[in-house]
Amino acid sequence: MNTDFYRIRRLPPYVFAEVNAMKAEARARGEDIIDLGMGNPDSPPAQHVIDKLCEVANDPTAHRYSASKGIPGLRKAQAAYYKRRFDVDLDPDSEVVVTLGSKEGLANLAQAITAPGDVVLAPNPSYPIHTFGFIIAGAAIRSIPAQPGPQFFDRLKYSLAYSVPKPSVLVIGYPSNPTAYVADLDFYTKVVEFAREHEIWVISDLAYAELYYGDTPTPSLLQVPGAKEVAVEFTSMSKTYSMAGWRMGFAVGNEHLISALTRVKSYLDYGAFTPIQVAATAALNGPQDHIDEVRALYKKRRDVMVESFARAGWNVPSPEASMFAWAPIPEQCAHMSAMEFSKELLQHAQVAVSPGVGFGEEGEGFVRIALVENEQRIRQAARNIKKYLDGFRSNSAGADAD
Repeated sequence: MNTDFYRIRRLPPYVFAEVNAMKAEARARGEDIIDLGMGNPDSPPAQHVIDKLCEVANDPTAHRYSASKGIPGLRKAQAAYYKRRFDVDLDPDSEVVVTLGSKEGLANLAQAITAPGDVVLAPNPSYPIHTFGFIIAGAAIRSIPAQPGPQFFDRLKYSLAYSVPKPSVLVIGYPSNPTAYVADLDFYTKVVEFAREHEIWVISDLAYAELYYGDTPTPSLLQVPGAKEVAVEFTSMSKTYSMAGWRMGFAVGNEHLISALTRVKSYLDYGAFTPIQVAATAALNGPQDHIDEVRALYKKRRDVMVESFARAGWNVPSPEASMFAWAPIPEQCAHMSAMEFSKELLQHAQVAVSPGVGFGEEGEGFVRIALVENEQRIRQAARNIKKYLDGFRSNSAGADAD
């Protein structure tokens, strides 16, 4: 019997699996691992959201199948959020669909709109589903720079000229995971102009929309006039409202793409648990203080991490947005690969980070640091890292003396 499955052949071994296995083994031995690897929020949702979940879950009629597209009240709440936050008008019936987190939504949209052999443009490095969602669907990936700027558009033009068939989809995501790059409306305007001129669909991942640390809020691609002709945008309750485990997200925008995603989803799921959808509606429609609190929490952690890691001998660029820092491997360890350094840090400093190569080959030489531990634990991580890096300095001094 053939076990060489086509789609599995297209998936390389999961880069993070080895580090995760080492982390589990260390914890099984009783080691205190400071986990800055996975972007897993450690704070709970607002209390009124939890209360609404419990209230609806106590209704005996709430445990039936729900709606794959999302209950009407939740789709209306998401449309109201876009109007309130971005001044973008959305039809909740034709331009909004609820997804089981943005990751599921991206993967299912890839299945809906991709034919084997299609060419898709995606950033490198980027969140793995941005590429592998389309690889699983049978597409070929052409890498573009993750950083917005002139090189981004130079690569778009190059890919358009030298790809057969012509690229059909462009994936972007800002604030980006893992690099924390941000984009402005001028950049989005150029993206929309390019997509309209060359008839390319655009998929924007806006999962970190509310985690910005400057004075200017993160924009939406859909703020650009004409964007809905060519684009959809994914958002998530995970980071904005600390609801990662609830698996609640949205796709909004172009009605043809939304219709295609809705149709595929109708074959695959009956929608999220109704009490979760009602509680998500309460989060979107209710007090928004929690968003400001979460943003302030991550900003403080960012500042503590940058300052304490610098004192430890590791200069980490301060991210402008997201819950991640994208850090070059320290000079003392520059001879190591990202995977080797991540394993060494876990073994000798009891600190877990994500190897940059897991986000694409352009991530080699970097690691992603998630701001998911409290300030005390971040400072402890810095002390552990200092001891580890000091060992390199001591060995270097000894070698020089010899």
